[in-house]
Amino acid sequence: MWLLLTVGQSQRADDDKPNIVLIMADDLGIGDLGCYGNDTIRTPNIDSLAREGVQLTQNIAAASLCTPSRSAFLTGRYPIRSGMVSDGNDRVILSLGAPVGLPRNETTFAHLVKEQGYSTAIIGKWHQGLNCNFRNDYCRHPSHYGFDYFYGMPYSLYDTCWPDPSRDAELAISGRLWICVQLVAMAALTLALGKLRRVLCVPWALILSLVLFILLLGHFWLDSYQSTLYWNCLLMREQEITEQPMKAERAGSIMVKEAISFLERSFFIVSGKLLAAIDDLGLRNHTLVYFTSDHGGHLEARLGHAQLGGYNGIFKGGKGTAGWEGGIRVPGLFRWPGKLPAGNVIDEPTSLMDILPTVAALTGGIVPQDRVIDGRNLMPLLQGQVQRSEHEFLFHYCSRFLHAARWRPKDSDAMWKVHYVTPIFQPPGAQACYETTYCQCIGDNVTYHDPPLLFDLSQDPSESTPLTKDTEPLYDLVIHTVADAVKEHRKTITQVQPQLGPGPEPQFVWLMSCCGVFPFCFCDKEGDAMWKVHYVTPIFQPPGAQACYETTYCQCIGDNVTYHDPPLLFDLSQDPSESTPLTKDTEPLYDLVIHTVADAVKEHRKTITQVQPQLGPDRNRQFVWLMSCCGVFPFCFCDKEGEGSTRQAAI
Repeated sequence: MWLLLTVGQSQRADDDKPNIVLIMADDLGIGDLGCYGNDTIRTPNIDSLAREGVQLTQNIAAASLCTPSRSAFLTGRYPIRSGMVSDGNDRVILSLGAPVGLPRNETTFAHLVKEQGYSTAIIGKWHQGLNCNFRNDYCRHPSHYGFDYFYGMPYSLYDTCWPDPSRDAELAISGRLWICVQLVAMAALTLALGKLRRVLCVPWALILSLVLFILLLGHFWLDSYQSTLYWNCLLMREQEITEQPMKAERAGSIMVKEAISFLERSFFIVSGKLLAAIDDLGLRNHTLVYFTSDHGGHLEARLGHAQLGGYNGIFKGGKGTAGWEGGIRVPGLFRWPGKLPAGNVIDEPTSLMDILPTVAALTGGIVPQDRVIDGRNLMPLLQGQVQRSEHEFLFHYCSRFLHAARWRPKDSDAMWKVHYVTPIFQPPGAQACYETTYCQCIGDNVTYHDPPLLFDLSQDPSESTPLTKDTEPLYDLVIHTVADAVKEHRKTITQVQPQLGPGPEPQFVWLMSCCGVFPFCFCDKEGDAMWKVHYVTPIFQPPGAQACYETTYCQCIGDNVTYHDPPLLFDLSQDPSESTPLTKDTEPLYDLVIHTVADAVKEHRKTITQVQPQLGPDRNRQFVWLMSCCGVFPFCFCDKEGEGSTRQAAI
């Protein structure tokens, strides 16, 4: 699933401030992309960003799980500074019913650009909390963090959000449950009133049983609050829930459509999908596009022996491994034609936290001065004005626990990495934590290293062979230098209340968002499309008319009709007058709809048995001997409903 952040501003071609589109994939491994070495999966659109822009090879996430990584991306700060950490192994927001999330006093890059006149939107995954004191207070909604518009998932896209055929009947019943409750409640109320007014003779036991049935139904339904599907898997537009539970299989295409719709509302008239829309409108040279992932691929996500969770290439570990490169090294692609050199590859350390100061520099925003900002402005590095990253040191946390640190000496090509804590992969011999689903931060499933492990990533990017005093003459110097850097870094950390864990976060029923009447929370406001496909349409005459005046009636075949290949497509729920045909560029579901309807037509035609047509051509010939006659043929004339019969009828 994609996180799409767009900051758009109406710009003249000579303005210095660009439109900015930031695209963050969810759980995408760096090895999943062709431009990073994958030769089995085709990723042409993303690869084009690398060819036409700048590719970062050591782009680092501030955390190896969704919630803390995205908070660092938004704020330019290590998660430990904002409290988006825990004291244990639970490192993400686990429920929308938990009163946790990104603190409101944090400043995001959306805040900064909004102050500069930009329109801002986030379309996709949020996962930074939602409610504080009661359902629908939306105290941690994206609108409080600088975003003008939000459409997407306030939670995440866990496996339980995906279609499960075994729950089809349950979902079908759920959609009608509230109607059933209303009917039973109305019946109970009617019987009670009838009983009290002595109109109906029914036992009170029947009425009470109906009331008890409603209460029991509500209780058992409310008990489902532990189900992620019902209470966490939902879609929102602004502050309105549009789908609960969310239909994950169609969510991605809807979000692409929503992203383009935002661009349209924000000054553009676009056609095509996101990157194509930018190019088609001539905004290519005036739009900065950035593509990345929130962390590495999830190695433990498997179906049998099939890998489902992404590929991290040559790098050890994956999602959840806070120190090993596979969990934190992510794609980093920038495109801004005319401003950034095409095809440039940068091997310097960069971070997702760099986006805030970079965006601030591009838009004229002011980086907050009242707090530590860990990110750095990347523009000088991207444009080739400097050759070295400003990040001499980067620190790799697993929740609030420092697991590793890297050092890029200013006078050397080495890239030193020191590990203080590493997870224990299970079962023995594995390269991931299959028994615990995610690798852990503390406890019995980690190893504490004293002395720490040392690697030179410039020579051993897979972190396969730790260096020792015997194999590396600079061992002591590196270990002590990094230890001193860690000590200085820790001095800058101010203790704040952890927002996450430890242990399962408390879920409060009154914080769970609801589309409907609680606890019967079920709606689908995204499933209202009414597709219509036209294969043949009549030609209205004369030209410009809206009917077939010259032929009295519109015709079915021949010169007065148009055959459409591809066919015309309309969504009657949005365009009931069928004024603007949809295309592949304007409707993400175009191919799906056209193929689905074509299949339905094909199946329908199988049910048609050929019979003799009763209507022309040639069937409407007139035969004299078939013509009815009142009188003596051919003198057929009579009036048996004349004046006399009329008077009789009137009487």
